[in-house]
Amino acid sequence: MKQFFAGAVAGAMALGAGMAQAADDVTLQLKWVTQAQFAGYYVALDKGFYEEEDLNVTIKPGGPDIAPTQVIAGGGADVTVEWMPAALAAREKGLPLVNIAQPFKSSGMMLTCRKDAGISSTDDFKGKTLGVWFFGNEFPFLSWMSQLGLSTEGGADGVEVLKQGFNVDPILQGQAACVSTMTYNEYWQIIDAGLKEDELMVFKYEDQGVATLEDGLYVLEDNLADPAFADRMTRFVRASMKGWKYAEENPDEAAEIVLENDASGAQTEEHQKRMMGEIAKLTAGSNGALDPADFDRTVASLLAGGSDPVITKTPEGAWTHAITDAALN
Repeated sequence: MKQFFAGAVAGAMALGAGMAQAADDVTLQLKWVTQAQFAGYYVALDKGFYEEEDLNVTIKPGGPDIAPTQVIAGGGADVTVEWMPAALAAREKGLPLVNIAQPFKSSGMMLTCRKDAGISSTDDFKGKTLGVWFFGNEFPFLSWMSQLGLSTEGGADGVEVLKQGFNVDPILQGQAACVSTMTYNEYWQIIDAGLKEDELMVFKYEDQGVATLEDGLYVLEDNLADPAFADRMTRFVRASMKGWKYAEENPDEAAEIVLENDASGAQTEEHQKRMMGEIAKLTAGSNGALDPADFDRTVASLLAGGSDPVITKTPEGAWTHAITDAALN
């Protein structure tokens, strides 16, 4: 009997040890395709930072036909990377997204213009056609034009807005004097297409005071009420920020890790290393915790976005420090 009891205890302990070693699953939905924009998460996966936190993380790439807010609403992800305008718009429409961490401190959004189109300052926008991304990305632009006193309905005293696809063809083909670009991606597509940097005039949204927060981590509010979920997100954010800081300090290695995870094979080493160098500038200065002043600036920009703002009132409960406080401590 003693032998049986001892054996039973030993078996139970072995089973308990096995259960203790079982990692918690976390699914992350990216905003876009696999690229250095998301290097911190791939680095955390590759370097075992998630494993150190007893997490089994699945990273799901995005794309032109994937809406992160819809994925998380449908239960296809635990946490998603999203820009704040889209997240706040979704929240106002009934999807209770909450920002639990903000790895990106600065905005990479720009308006890139051809000097030979007659643009050397914002005073030259009048009468010009400007390429603008929509689907929530247009609101910082609309706020900016409103501050400049420029109509977006066209005419000699306004600007003509061209709904820009996810490429830079309009500026290359002469359809627009300016197009929307990111510091880490589309701007370099223009350079690679043959235009030289001294032929371009760049207006960074950060410099214009209308930048909105990009690439934050969002979860559903109801899930945060579950202590087990909150604990998983705490470990996830801690490991992710470790990945981001490693990527900042080792940009070339981070880019190579991204390439190893690019199942499409569409990315090039040169482009990803260049992108990672620019991304590091945007994550620099962030420890993962959202700066309330950055949130307030984003909200003010969205509320001022012309006659059809992305949100109609200041959001309540749209962000929390609970996860980053626990992760950083």
